[in-house]
Amino acid sequence: MADDGMRGGDRDNDRLARGKAKLAEITGRSGAEVMAALDEIAPDFARYIFEFGYGDIYSRPGLDLRTRMLATVAGLVALGHAEKELEVHIGSALNVGASREEVVETIMQMALYAGFPAALNALFIAKRVFASRDGAEP
Repeated sequence: MADDGMRGGDRDNDRLARGKAKLAEITGRSGAEVMAALDEIAPDFARYIFEFGYGDIYSRPGLDLRTRMLATVAGLVALGHAEKELEVHIGSALNVGASREEVVETIMQMALYAGFPAALNALFIAKRVFASRDGAEP
């Protein structure tokens, strides 16, 4: 294994910092609430989310953030049981340049693969996100 001049701890700190920066870019939030919420039960899990999810995967150069977020929305719709995460990631998709129409079309596309109930639930979540951004009740 080649020595890149960086010890494991330094590399992990870089991944954590890169992940926190990417999360802030996508969501507009620091992620401190995630870390605080998991601090008592699983502080390492929060670190894994930042390091792997945002520091490694979301930071890869192969797709732009808009495309990544629409793919994330599609995946969460297909899961069918991640309402809170879907709500956050629909908002994040809008933050990085996806249009409401693209979010809705992504969700509708998932009816073919995840089923109509999953798509319908996701459309209601999208409606709630859009209304919240408009300052209205869904």
